[in-house]
Amino acid sequence: MGIRRLAVRRVALKPRNGWQRKVEDAGLLWHSGAQPYWNESAFYEFTAKDVERLESATNELARMALQAAQHVIDEKLYAKLAIPESAIRLIEQSWEHELPSLYGRFDFAYDGVNPPKLLEYNADTPTSLLEAAVVQWYWLEETAPRCDQFNSIHERLLAQWSDLAPQLPGGRIDFCSMDDLEDGMTVTYLMATARQAGLEGSIFPMAEIGWNGESFVGPYDQTLGAVFKLYPWEWMVREEFAAHLESSKTIWVEPAWKMLLSNKGILPVLWDLFTGHPNLLPASFDAPLARTWVRKPLLGREGANVTIRSAAGDFSTDGEYGAEGFVYQDVAPMACLGDKHVVIGSWVIGHEDGNTAAGLGIRESDTPIVTNTSQFVPHLLS
Repeated sequence: MGIRRLAVRRVALKPRNGWQRKVEDAGLLWHSGAQPYWNESAFYEFTAKDVERLESATNELARMALQAAQHVIDEKLYAKLAIPESAIRLIEQSWEHELPSLYGRFDFAYDGVNPPKLLEYNADTPTSLLEAAVVQWYWLEETAPRCDQFNSIHERLLAQWSDLAPQLPGGRIDFCSMDDLEDGMTVTYLMATARQAGLEGSIFPMAEIGWNGESFVGPYDQTLGAVFKLYPWEWMVREEFAAHLESSKTIWVEPAWKMLLSNKGILPVLWDLFTGHPNLLPASFDAPLARTWVRKPLLGREGANVTIRSAAGDFSTDGEYGAEGFVYQDVAPMACLGDKHVVIGSWVIGHEDGNTAAGLGIRESDTPIVTNTSQFVPHLLS
């Protein structure tokens, strides 16, 4: 009997001729910079066993995260997460009313040998969605049509929009983000999936949302019944219009309770509730006595202001976060193939049925910390 391979493999491959045009045709406009963001000079190869482990970990952590959110609410741990008092009732109302949620992304360290380890949960405004759902699928169809991919993201989004439709006034949801190419691509793709599911909507910059004295309005003063906002809740509650968020009838997707799960403070909460769980890393609000650790800002984004202290030496990134406080996490057994450090983004669609895992996206970096410029590399199943 042969030995079944478990270790994830990185396989070199010649890029497709005209790959730039092909990924642009799929909607990915932000594919090149100082180095290409989309990198198809290699792919990651997983086995069915790998996918089973990642899918199981994702579904279980999705359930655990909801329990952690309930725990934060029950025990009033908001100050631990640097959540302002003005946001507490907003969070609790959205939780009590079970306001709709669309998606999220767990980021894992996984080497194909050890269990997947949760690095963080991007529960509120995750990006790299289009490339995971569509662009790498088209790459697979052209490059390895006989192979498969763990990727039902697009179909699951359509189904989730259909499920959410009865909760959206008039069967409509509008989309907004900052005036940023990557964010704009994400909301454009999400609006396309909503329209495919039969919903109506428009897209506009976040700066065009206003308050008319009675309701939130968008361009041309149209009342906003439901809005998907690719804009963090911790920023929303500090906007001039924040005083109206609690009383407004506007439905925001993601809901305010996602503020609890996108906060790095949920990592020590999870560890306290599920100490020793194989998919969690030890985490704490206090600096550990151990010689190795990772320090992350509570409200950090895109790998900014992270410090790693490891046996291989210290490494840190710059940024504008950290005034709100930090959490500490054990150093994960990262997949490091050659000189590449790998993070696996496991997408979840919805949150209620216990079967939310929808697909994978792979980011790799030359450094131990993956940032917003780290490359996206496609994957397939062997």
